[in-house]
Amino acid sequence: MSASEFNRRVREAQRKAERELQREIDRVNRANKKAVEDYNRKVDQHNRREVERVNRENQKAVDDYNRRVAQHNRDADRHNQQVVAELNRRLAAPATRTVSYQPVERELVERVHGAIDFDDGREYDVFLSYARIDGEDTAKALAAALEDRGVSVWFDAVAIQPGKSQSLQMDAGLRKARAGIAVLTAAYLAGRFWTQRELGALLNRPTLIPVLHGVTFDDVKEYSGILPDLAGFTTGQDDIDTIADKIAPAVAPAAIG
Repeated sequence: MSASEFNRRVREAQRKAERELQREIDRVNRANKKAVEDYNRKVDQHNRREVERVNRENQKAVDDYNRRVAQHNRDADRHNQQVVAELNRRLAAPATRTVSYQPVERELVERVHGAIDFDDGREYDVFLSYARIDGEDTAKALAAALEDRGVSVWFDAVAIQPGKSQSLQMDAGLRKARAGIAVLTAAYLAGRFWTQRELGALLNRPTLIPVLHGVTFDDVKEYSGILPDLAGFTTGQDDIDTIADKIAPAVAPAAIG
């Protein structure tokens, strides 16, 4: 065999080997591509199934939570309705306060109650006298508490009309009122003009009710020996509501409790 023939055969063998190698490479590539596509398809299917499973679980959790929230809201609504109903029931129910009198207080209330003519057609149940400098807040609170209990109170802060004679309006209030309440304070006992005038008018009646605020009965005794007695009520012993509870039966048409 000649050298050229040998070289030709070698080249032919190389080309054949290259073709076979290429076919093998192509086959392997096709197989790998198919394997990758199959794997990706399985992964996609798995992922979709997993996402759907997680979504179902999440939706179930959300639905369960919403059901619990809805149930909680229904329970809270029922509870709130019960609380509101109970508050309304209590507000609608008549208030009951038990009043306990000291013996001297009861004597004063009975005396005033017995001295009042409840059918005389007067406009006010009581005339409220006080010194503005240190008794205004107490007088306002007492007037409001008595009004809440059905007692009609002549109170200058409400009754005095601007532009008209204050003294004449005060005299009219004194005439119309069945009874008088004097809120005795340090300024009142100091003998200011208006309080002296009011007290002088009230002292002529058996229906004067002293209410002491910031002073004692000894202070009152030292101030004036012409008070009918030292009976009365004091904010040092009772709050305003309790004092109003004690006074109201004496000056309003209801019987003493």
